[in-house]
Amino acid sequence: MPDPTVTASTIDQAMTFIAARRFGTLVTSNAAGRPSAVPCVYAVVDAGDGPAVVIALDDKPKGVPVPELARVRNVQTNPTATVLVRDDTEDWDRLAWATIRGTATLVEAGKAGHGDAVAALRARYPQYATHGLERASQIWLHPTGASVWSAGGDIAAARPTDLTGITRGRRSVRSFRPGPVPREAVVRAVAAAGWAPSPHGTQPWRFVVLESRERRAELADALSATWRSQLSLDSQDPAEIERRVRNSRDRLVTPPLLVLLCRYLPDTHVYPDPERRAAEQTMATQSLGAAAQNFLLSLYADGLDAGWMCAPLFAPDVIVATLGLDPALEPHAFFPVGYAARDPSRRPRRPTEDLIARWE
Repeated sequence: MPDPTVTASTIDQAMTFIAARRFGTLVTSNAAGRPSAVPCVYAVVDAGDGPAVVIALDDKPKGVPVPELARVRNVQTNPTATVLVRDDTEDWDRLAWATIRGTATLVEAGKAGHGDAVAALRARYPQYATHGLERASQIWLHPTGASVWSAGGDIAAARPTDLTGITRGRRSVRSFRPGPVPREAVVRAVAAAGWAPSPHGTQPWRFVVLESRERRAELADALSATWRSQLSLDSQDPAEIERRVRNSRDRLVTPPLLVLLCRYLPDTHVYPDPERRAAEQTMATQSLGAAAQNFLLSLYADGLDAGWMCAPLFAPDVIVATLGLDPALEPHAFFPVGYAARDPSRRPRRPTEDLIARWE
């Protein structure tokens, strides 16, 4: 039975925190109440009536039969269980944890939801590719209560501290809460971008930071005519064109901060032949993606969020003229930056094996 003192919001916060991390502790108890705690990996799945935390009972190295595992015996006699997930770090200002308490059930292979849970576990943990999860039972924890804590006071802002957690936690955000973005966080993100690989170490990119809403409104107004013209080429309905232009304008003006990433070629190598000149420019463009990723991951690790807009590619001259930029700065991407107003919907990722075209 759900704990009436725990709000749905608390459970949602705990689930969001747990889903963004990769390692936890499963705590079960036997019929006499004696607890047993074991490390676990898990996935958060849709159980039909809400989310559930799923833990696979995969093959054990010591060959212990699954029915003899303490956690299995415990769940069969006392279904109350807890999953604890923590951010452990020497930086005590970034400590955080969340627990999900609930009712645990054993789900056997072939039962409803089992296949989807296998797919979710393999998507999170490539190590499971060679495990026979299709044949393995699973523990499903259906939440009835939760607890959350963050040293910063805002569990939603608590971010993973490990690289994998940061990489998988980063998301593209379009809706932001009002309030300023700390200047030092932006400086740290630009510094992180500076460590990205680049051709000959030339760092062929520069950042333009736009805090002024007036300046951004001026830029959005200048871009609107180009957007309308380009959308009309797609034979879109005029009302739809205006809606999309209005949305694009809002994405530039309403966030607390807008950052423009530009390609910058003056420091790159110049070759006498056109083939190598073209390759040098392509390498510079490739390195923009690495710089952008470092920039975005640093922001995410600092509790901020950002989006990625490719609009500058379609109107670089307008941006350079409106902002009075050095013509050597070639606009490539906008990054709206701030604190997310809500969790965005995330597109599913392809299984890792689908991303490997060949391995010889």
